[in-house]
Amino acid sequence: MLVAAVVLLVAVNYSIYERERLLVDGRVVLLELAPVDPRSLMQGDYMALRFKVANEALARARWEDVQDGRLVLALNNKGVASFKRLADGAPLAPDEVQMRYRVRHGVIKFATNAFFFQEGHADYYNAARYGAFRVATNGEAILTALHGQNLELLGPPRTQ
Repeated sequence: MLVAAVVLLVAVNYSIYERERLLVDGRVVLLELAPVDPRSLMQGDYMALRFKVANEALARARWEDVQDGRLVLALNNKGVASFKRLADGAPLAPDEVQMRYRVRHGVIKFATNAFFFQEGHADYYNAARYGAFRVATNGEAILTALHGQNLELLGPPRTQ
């Protein structure tokens, strides 16, 4: 039982280490979003999210080809992504990134489909137009923030 506990602790800590590394080293990618459901009284405050590149992928790819996998996204000079193609193993250009997705109930979802925020902070995020992700070279991603129309970071004022 002690060996199992040690193995479990090592696995959990390694997972935490990998996520922390992604937050520091991951490439910033901004995905245009469309809020779906701004609040949930059952789970606290959150914004349900859909992403434009997911809709583009579904519209341009054959439905039977869209299974869990990776999208190749083209980044403009501000880091805003647009759908390029489904990942096929071809090398990426310098302005491209691959991002892991999963298909659930006919919808493409990235790392998360919701952005949670502190109760009473909904007004800070009403102007959200982009989700900011940190993306690793293997396509793993973490949603880190929401940005407005002019790519400004949204949220409560930060105290030093």
